[in-house]
Amino acid sequence: MTATAPVKTKYEAIIGLETHCQLSTETKIFSNSSTKFGADPNLNIDPICMGLPGVLPVLNEKVLEYAVKAGLALNCEIASYSKFDRKQYFYPDLPKNYQISQYDLPIATKGYLEIEIVDEDGSSTRKTIGITRLHIEEDAGKLVHGGSDRLSGSTYSMVDYNRAGIPLAEIVSEPDIRSGQEAAEYAQELRRIMRYLGVSDGNMQEGSLRCDVNISVRPVGQKEFGTKVEIKNMNSFSAIQRAIDYEIERQIAAIEAGEKIIQETRLWEEGSQRTISMRTKEGSSDYRYFPEPDLPPIEVSVEQLTTWKSQLPELPAAKRHRYESELGLSPYDTRILTDDRPVSEYFEDTITAGATIKQAVNWIMGDITAYLKNEKCSITEIALKPEGLAELIALIEAGTISGKIAKDILPELLANGGSPKALVESKGLIQLSDPKALAEIIDQVLAENPKELEQYHAGKTKLQGFFVGQIMKKTSGKADPKLTNQLLGEKLKKS
Repeated sequence: MTATAPVKTKYEAIIGLETHCQLSTETKIFSNSSTKFGADPNLNIDPICMGLPGVLPVLNEKVLEYAVKAGLALNCEIASYSKFDRKQYFYPDLPKNYQISQYDLPIATKGYLEIEIVDEDGSSTRKTIGITRLHIEEDAGKLVHGGSDRLSGSTYSMVDYNRAGIPLAEIVSEPDIRSGQEAAEYAQELRRIMRYLGVSDGNMQEGSLRCDVNISVRPVGQKEFGTKVEIKNMNSFSAIQRAIDYEIERQIAAIEAGEKIIQETRLWEEGSQRTISMRTKEGSSDYRYFPEPDLPPIEVSVEQLTTWKSQLPELPAAKRHRYESELGLSPYDTRILTDDRPVSEYFEDTITAGATIKQAVNWIMGDITAYLKNEKCSITEIALKPEGLAELIALIEAGTISGKIAKDILPELLANGGSPKALVESKGLIQLSDPKALAEIIDQVLAENPKELEQYHAGKTKLQGFFVGQIMKKTSGKADPKLTNQLLGEKLKKS
C-alpha cells in the first residue's frame, strides 16, 4: 500500500500599513519655525518644538485643514470633536521626551481607498483597502550616526532637531492587504491622493512619506491572525514590495521549521535584501498616553467641513473611471495619465483645445514624457502649452506637416513655446502634398537607383521602404508619407 504524501499547508499574509505623510505647510505644527527641507542641522528650531519650560504650543490652522481634506479624500468620517494626546517615549531625537499625537479621538476614521493593479496584458484588477484612522501628530528629530549607516556599529551619534515639530498625518490601514504588490500600490495611491490635494509632496527621499508595514502569516482558512511583525526603513515603493515578499517567506519558513514568530520591529536592509531584528515591539500601554493639557480640543463645524469638501479636486480613482468610461482609454493609459495631477490637467486641456483623444494620449505618453525624463523636469515646466500641442496635432491631421516633421520641431516647441504653425511656416516645413511634384521626384529617385529597382522587380519588395527613404531625403522629410507610398506603389507597378 502506497503512503499518501502529507498535504502542504498553504499560507496567506495579513498586511497593514502605517503611513506618515508630511503636510506641506510652511511652518511647523505648533510653532513658526520653517519646515523647509535641507537646512543646516538645528537651524529650523525654536523653544516650542524643543520643549523648553514655560512655552505653549498653538495649532497651525493649515495643518487642520490639510488633515481634514486628506480624511475626506480617503472617504473617512471626520470627527466634529477630537483632541491631542501625549505619547511618552524616551529617545535622543525627541527633545520633549513625549510626542504630541492623537490617540482615542483622532480627526478621521473608517475610510477607504481603491487600488488598481494593471497586469502585463493591460487588464486591471481593483480592490478596496480600508482606512482605520487618520490622525495628526508632530515628527521627531533625526539621529546621524558616525562610523556606520545605523546605530549598530557607530562610534558616535549626532542629533538634528530640524524635523522636530514637522506636521504629520499618520494614516493606518485595515489589514486588508495580501501581498507586497498590493502594499506598494496602496502606498503609491495614497501618495497620489495627497499630491492631488496639494497637502503633501510625498517625496520619500526627503522623508515626506514614510511607511511602516505590519505583517503576519496564517494558514489559509484560519480566522485568527498570526503574530504581527513590523518592518521599518523602506525608502521606496519597490523596497516595500521586496521587504514584504522577503518577510512572508521568512515567516512561513520559520513556522514550518517549528519556530515561534515573536512580535518585534525589524529593519529592511537594502544591501543584503533582507529584514533584520531591531527590537521587541512596544504596546500602546508602554507609551502612557494621556490628554495633552496645553492644547484645547479640536472642533470642526459643519460649515467649515462643507467648505473644505467643496475645495477637493477630482481624485485619481474617479479620474481613472471617467477616462475609461467616457474617453474609452485602456486601464494602462488611464493609470499613466492620472498618476500626476499636472499631467492629467495638461491632457484634458489639450483635448479641450480641440485635439483628438488618441493623438493627445500618444504625444503626451510618448515624445513629451521622454523629453521630461531626459531633461529631468515636470510637465509644468515645459514652454509648449496644451493649446500649442493641439495646434501641432491639427497640423498633422490636416496634412500640413508630417509626423516626422512634428517630432523634429517638438524639442524646440517644448523649450521655447510659441505657435507650431508659425514655426513651420518660418522654417519652410510645410508638407509636400502636390501629386504632380511628388511624381516627378519619384521618377528621379527610381532613375537614380536602377539596381535597387531591378532587385525590387526580382522579388525584393521590401526595397519600397528604401525608395521612400530616398524621396524623404530629397524633400528634407517634407513629402506626404501616405501620398508618397501611394504614388510610389503605382509607379513601381508600371515600371
